[in-house]
Amino acid sequence: MSKVSRSRDLASVERDMSNDQPTEFLLHGGRVQTCDFQSPPQEAILVRGGRVAAVGALGDLERMVKASTPRVDVKGATILPGFVDTHPHAMHFAALKVAAIDLSDAQSHDDIVSRIRARAAVTPPGEWIFCTPVGEAHYFIRRSYRDLPEGTLPNRWRLDEATDKHPLIIQAYAPKQPNIVALNSLALSQLGISEVLPERVCDVWIDRDSEDRVSGILRGAVTNYYTRDPFWLQILSKLPAPPPAIWPIAGQAGMAEMNSIGVTSIFEIHAMNAAQLAAYQTLRREGKMTCRVLAGLDVADTAFDIHYQPSDIQLRDVIDFMSKAADLTDDWLRTEGVLLCRTGPCNPGFLRMYEPIKAPYGGTTYGLEFLPRRVEETVVRHCAETGVRLSALLATPPDFDDFFATIAKLGVQESVARQHWIVQHALLVNENSARNMARHGMCCTTSKGFHWGKGDLYCERIGDHALPDLIPMRRLLDHGIKVGGGTDWGPKSVLEQIKLAETCEFAGSNRRNQHRSQPVTRSEAIRMFTKDAADILGWKGIGSIEVGGYADFAIMDADPFDVPVDDLPKIQVLQTIVGGRTVFSAGSQIG
Repeated sequence: MSKVSRSRDLASVERDMSNDQPTEFLLHGGRVQTCDFQSPPQEAILVRGGRVAAVGALGDLERMVKASTPRVDVKGATILPGFVDTHPHAMHFAALKVAAIDLSDAQSHDDIVSRIRARAAVTPPGEWIFCTPVGEAHYFIRRSYRDLPEGTLPNRWRLDEATDKHPLIIQAYAPKQPNIVALNSLALSQLGISEVLPERVCDVWIDRDSEDRVSGILRGAVTNYYTRDPFWLQILSKLPAPPPAIWPIAGQAGMAEMNSIGVTSIFEIHAMNAAQLAAYQTLRREGKMTCRVLAGLDVADTAFDIHYQPSDIQLRDVIDFMSKAADLTDDWLRTEGVLLCRTGPCNPGFLRMYEPIKAPYGGTTYGLEFLPRRVEETVVRHCAETGVRLSALLATPPDFDDFFATIAKLGVQESVARQHWIVQHALLVNENSARNMARHGMCCTTSKGFHWGKGDLYCERIGDHALPDLIPMRRLLDHGIKVGGGTDWGPKSVLEQIKLAETCEFAGSNRRNQHRSQPVTRSEAIRMFTKDAADILGWKGIGSIEVGGYADFAIMDADPFDVPVDDLPKIQVLQTIVGGRTVFSAGSQIG
């Protein structure tokens, strides 16, 4: 019997290993895509102590190991380095789920009532019950409440059948506006929503039934974030804030979701606050990390406090904290940098533009600044002084022009290039903005999902002339800018994001934006979630399979380099391995 014929599954190998004994095993039987973008596919990987000891021909690696070394046959699967997601909001989006009843796959009003009733049975009376929206977050284009047999959300009286002892809300997520929420009678009472109010308050419409009674359905600017509607902000202020204990739970749940799509390393900085950073630090101390995380802080997080307007002292304090807290040595949790966001998305009318664009509820808008220009100057200056790496969330030409004018005014071009500052989102990037990014040595993290989920909206609100500049990945690469991919608002599939970078299609209309500034090759798209993403994070040993690197792998039932583009989202992640340990298995055990 040959050595290879004694192959076993990875889980059984791990069960035989004590926690203090280095894990050694040989992966073989499929195709190894190293993603160094130089080597051809390999045959096998030798793992020792959570790192790659060798990669190459099976016969060569067999000569390096003992007869007793476990062999794991992947049975024709493809092994890639674990994906690197540079903008997932893993903890944030998981928090929305773990604190709520998940209605994303709800099939009917009866199903919704049944799920709520089950939660109410174990929830103390009087405590708020939150529910997720119905459908596929976060754009709700492929599936939403409209696809329920009833065609809408259940009204207050139907929700009262589930519970009349708990205030209840079916929430609306950004980025979709107008949107819809549903509340039961107790929630309406506690929030002060009754027939006394007109049918429209600011940009919120309060539905009535045939007898002119408030139905519990509210529409318009009713999202749980990215809303500046005065009436809805008052409603949100009456809802309980997330409890501090939720963040470690959400961190674990978010990493688990990342693992399920083959992601093993993530960058968490946008809207990150001190409590959330501390949650990751707690998980690291407790040995509960299943992703490698690079985390930073938002200098002025308005996602959880919409009214926050920091002073210069407060801004400098955050930057000074991150200067002292920076750690780029840990194997699991690294801390670096701050983020500045002065604007928001198109959906609620926040996108800053030079020309007026259509607003969501009639009329036109030039967009909105969350924070004044002085904040940008303070942050840029102090980051340059302290050597703290800045991620600037820039969306449009006014954002880019302001930012680069600030850099020129302060004379900090060398600091920007030396620290490789990052542009995040980069929604509308014209040639001038791309040239400025390249000239300043900046890199970029973005998501083709923005293009997919909002392309039709940009056509409606701005016009087709915006399409060449909408997430123009080809343009960025042609200017020599390194781009890292992110899943952000979705689709929550790296493989589908890779497809979208190639097809440049819109959800809903399926229109394809094939301007020369747009499509990238398959290899370029995969680099954005592997080697180039790792380079942007500055984390050696992730994003490619190389000797001495981490044994972080995504094992799939097909090779994403080779399948037809429309088959990319159909590829199944069979197993995700981090540091030589399985953190996700699809159930069809390899080996």
